[in-house]
Amino acid sequence: MQIVYSPAHEKHAPKTFIRRGAVVANPEAPARAAALLAAVRDAGHRILAPDDFGAAPRAAVHTTAYLDFLATIHARWQAMPEAAAEVVPNVHPGRLMSRRPAGPTGLVGWHMADTACPIGAGTWEAAVAAAHAATHAAALVLEGAPVAYALCRPPGHHAFADMAGGFCYLNNVAIAAQYLRRKLSRLAILDIDVHHGNGTQGIFYERGDVFFASLHADPSDYYPFYAGYADERGAGAGAGCNLNLPLAPGSGDGAVLAALDEALRSIGAFHPEAVLVSLGFDASEMDPLGVLKVTTQGFAEAARRIAALSLPTVLVQEGGYMSAILGQNLAAFLAAFEEKRR
Repeated sequence: MQIVYSPAHEKHAPKTFIRRGAVVANPEAPARAAALLAAVRDAGHRILAPDDFGAAPRAAVHTTAYLDFLATIHARWQAMPEAAAEVVPNVHPGRLMSRRPAGPTGLVGWHMADTACPIGAGTWEAAVAAAHAATHAAALVLEGAPVAYALCRPPGHHAFADMAGGFCYLNNVAIAAQYLRRKLSRLAILDIDVHHGNGTQGIFYERGDVFFASLHADPSDYYPFYAGYADERGAGAGAGCNLNLPLAPGSGDGAVLAALDEALRSIGAFHPEAVLVSLGFDASEMDPLGVLKVTTQGFAEAARRIAALSLPTVLVQEGGYMSAILGQNLAAFLAAFEEKRR
């Protein structure tokens, strides 16, 4: 399998993470990409550096104001007296406030959904490289590859068109999907990260050309809390093109694979020309952030069932945090996918 990877992700090394009010080490660390990279190298996959696709693919998904914010906010932040090394919001607009401010502190709260997406000196460069990796994987599929995997870091599925959140800045899978739309008319995105892909849902919620399906831990008491419920079915032209399958905490292989089967049936009924997978391994039984209990064998079986769609497939890395089996989960998934597609 062709693997697209950029070492530029190392430039994004966030220090902070606020968990239940406590400031702890950020789990979205460069080491997780290193573990995934080691796994694909050991398995003998071909690793490619992404081409530079310019600004157009990200501009097709994200607003101009937001992209300018991401590119410039760290320098603006550092120019303020007594500013921390990382950009972290301390205020957000409430439900009844809707005016975009001009100053850096207010803009940070406007364009960052939470404190889990600190922006450091190298964050923008890393996020751009991740978006290029996803775009390159999409280009490989357009050129005839049956499947390609983008080892993206930072991840992307919590990023909206104009807002970062949950470790995510640019929505890599949405950028890849929009790039595929240059030649394909109907696509499906399947999100199997333990967290609901709220940013991806938001981007495509009113579109009828992209079907979005997500299986994830019940958001009623788990991030992202405010989206990911079963009654969110799309709106306008996208009515019926959004499927959320929340799972009870502690769900293991059986429940997750049953939800996956439901998602795959709905994707099949949509008749897409290609599928993109937001591939998270934080549903693992050993993931430090996950609340689901998927085994390595469960991820392999999920791969077989996705591969059975027999559609051109772009795999885009989302979550999955440091554990003894992070790399094993990826290796097992890719091996099972390739075996089924032979």
